[in-house]
Amino acid sequence: MRETVGRNKEWRRAYAFDDISLVPSAVTVDPRDLDISTGLGSLGLEIPFLASAMDGVVNVGFAVALSQLGGLAVLNGEGVSSRYENPDEVVQRIADAPKEKVVDVIREIYRQPFRPELLARTLKHIKAQGEKVAVSATPKLARQILQIAQELSLDLFVVQATIVTARHKTSSGEPLDLADLLRGAEMPTAVGNCVTYEAALELMQTGAQGVLVGVGPGAACTTRRVLGVGVPQVTAIIDVAAARDDFFANTGRRVSVIADGGMRSGGDIAKAIACGADAVMLGSPFAATREAAGKGYNWGMATADPLLPRGTRVRMARDITLNQLIFGPAATDEGTENLAGALRLAMAVCGATDIEQMQHAQAVIAPSIGAEGKREQREQGVGMGK
Repeated sequence: MRETVGRNKEWRRAYAFDDISLVPSAVTVDPRDLDISTGLGSLGLEIPFLASAMDGVVNVGFAVALSQLGGLAVLNGEGVSSRYENPDEVVQRIADAPKEKVVDVIREIYRQPFRPELLARTLKHIKAQGEKVAVSATPKLARQILQIAQELSLDLFVVQATIVTARHKTSSGEPLDLADLLRGAEMPTAVGNCVTYEAALELMQTGAQGVLVGVGPGAACTTRRVLGVGVPQVTAIIDVAAARDDFFANTGRRVSVIADGGMRSGGDIAKAIACGADAVMLGSPFAATREAAGKGYNWGMATADPLLPRGTRVRMARDITLNQLIFGPAATDEGTENLAGALRLAMAVCGATDIEQMQHAQAVIAPSIGAEGKREQREQGVGMGK
C-alpha cells in the first residue's frame, strides 16, 4: 500500500514485528509432532538458529556449544580471533571499557592487521571437536578467507556487510566478482545483508544458497540512525521471500532466507518465519548466555569503523545457559527464553508441522495488540507492561 506523504511523493508503508500478530489456524498440531529443522544448500540444521558473526557472541566455546544443540555459529573472520593471539583478553578489554570511551577502545583494537594464521587456528580448534562451524568475510577479504574455509572444510561461508549487492560500482580498483567467488566455493554459501526484492533476487542469481535479511534492526546496531537507512524486518523478509519464491519458480533452486537481527523473543522468531524466513540469525539474545564470548556484552559489527561507527556496545542483563535460552525451561514471562519451545507452540496453534508450512501462516496488521487489555500489567510494570 502506498501513501501520499507530500507533493509528488508516494511511499510504501513498512511493518516491524510489533506491528503484526499471527492468526491461529482452524487446525492445531501437537507441538511434539513438529519438525523445526531447516537447511541451507547441503547443510542441514536441527534448529533454525544461527549465531551472528559478532565478537561478543562467537568464540570457540560458543561455536561448539551451539553446534551440539543443533544450530550453527558464524565466526567473525575479521574479528579479534584473526588479529590477536589471545582474543579472550581483548574481548575483556572491550567489556571493561568505560561507556564514554568504548568506541575509541574498539577502534584501537580493530586497527591491528588481519592475520590469516590466527583465523585458521581458531577454526581448527572448533573443527577438531567434530562440530559444525561457519565463517564470515567482508567483500574486501572474501577470497582470502574463503581459501581458509575450504582448506578446513567448513560448513558454511558467509559474505557479509551492512549492505551487499551483486553490482557494486567503484573507481578504486576492480570490485569483487561475487558470482565468480561463489562458483569456486566448495561449501554452502550465504550473502547479505539486503532488504529489497530486487537486490535479493540478484544475489540469488550469483549462486548463493542463502541470503541474509536485515539492515540495522540489531540491538547493538546504529545504522538506521547514522545513515537513515533500513527497512522494518517484517516487510523486508516478505519482500526477500518473494524473490526466493520467484527465483525457485524460474530455476528450480531454492535459496534459504535468513532473518538477521531485530528478534527479541520466541514470538518475534515465529513471526519472522511466518513472513518467509527459513532460519533466523541472532546476536544479542545469544550474547546474554554464559557461553557467549563477551560475558554479557555485545557490540555492533560496524562499531570499529575508523570514520563512521554504526554500532555500540550493549549490556545484556540476563545470565542464562545457551541450553536454557533455546530449550528452556523459561524462568521469565517475557518470551526471551525457551525460544525453540515458543516457536514450536506458535507453529502448533498456526497448524504448521514444519518451517515451510509456517511460512504460510496467516497474520494481521495489529500495532496495538500488545497493549490490548494489558492496563494492569502496564501499571504494575510486569509481563507485557515492562
